[in-house]
Amino acid sequence: MTNPNEIIPGVLFYAYLSKTRKDKVGFLRHNTLVLQVSGHFTLETADEKITMTKGQMILIGKNQLGTITKTPLPGEEQYETIVISLQEDLLRQIALEEAIEVKQKYTGPLNVLIPSSDFLKGYFQSVVPYVRNPAEKIAPNMGMLKVREAVNLLLQVMPQLKELLFDFSEPYKIDLEAFMLSNFHYNLPVEKFAVLTGRSLAGFKRDFQKTFGIPPRQWLQEKRLSEAKHLIEKQHKKPSAIYLDLGFESLSHFSYSFKKKFGKTPTEWLN
Repeated sequence: MTNPNEIIPGVLFYAYLSKTRKDKVGFLRHNTLVLQVSGHFTLETADEKITMTKGQMILIGKNQLGTITKTPLPGEEQYETIVISLQEDLLRQIALEEAIEVKQKYTGPLNVLIPSSDFLKGYFQSVVPYVRNPAEKIAPNMGMLKVREAVNLLLQVMPQLKELLFDFSEPYKIDLEAFMLSNFHYNLPVEKFAVLTGRSLAGFKRDFQKTFGIPPRQWLQEKRLSEAKHLIEKQHKKPSAIYLDLGFESLSHFSYSFKKKFGKTPTEWLN
């Protein structure tokens, strides 16, 4: 089975994994509901770390940067999750059809472990056959009904999530310096960083220059290389173990950039 397997393209996914895997997720664009079938799930953002195991659910808020680690547990055959992307177009449609109105800004945590209930347990079991039989053709309207059901059950269990799910405003302008220092290691285009800090691209570049004194792409490169040097020099990390976590797409690109900056390859520096 592919990993992940799309049951409904862009909406309903089934992740199947037989060994530990760390995904540098990067930009989490949509609100996302994750149902843990088996194994151990860990989400890390700049602000928090959340874990869950078999039978638990988490709602991950949109417009975040994060890393997900997937780990099978002893005694379980494999790691399995069901991932439901609660995309904004569908949420807008639900809000219109059910006259849902948000009157205040959501101020709670962006990532919420959902408390168990008989209704959610029943929903959990009803979704499993959809994802465990990917060869069967599922009518898109049937799959979307399950997504709608998930939204309504979330609101029944935790009514306060209405403000999180149905907030269609643009991200507010946040502290650029603090955000970039916490998230420079994500391999994202500058345009995404602009969106996440609540700015237009032009506004982001202008504010960035004022804050750091150099253009964002140059700063990102130098910041990542300086962090790499620190990890190799002070913590004796192997280049192959850190280049992805620092936002480099390949080990060769990392080695080339490191040597250009410091005069030696990462391996030579380590030795």
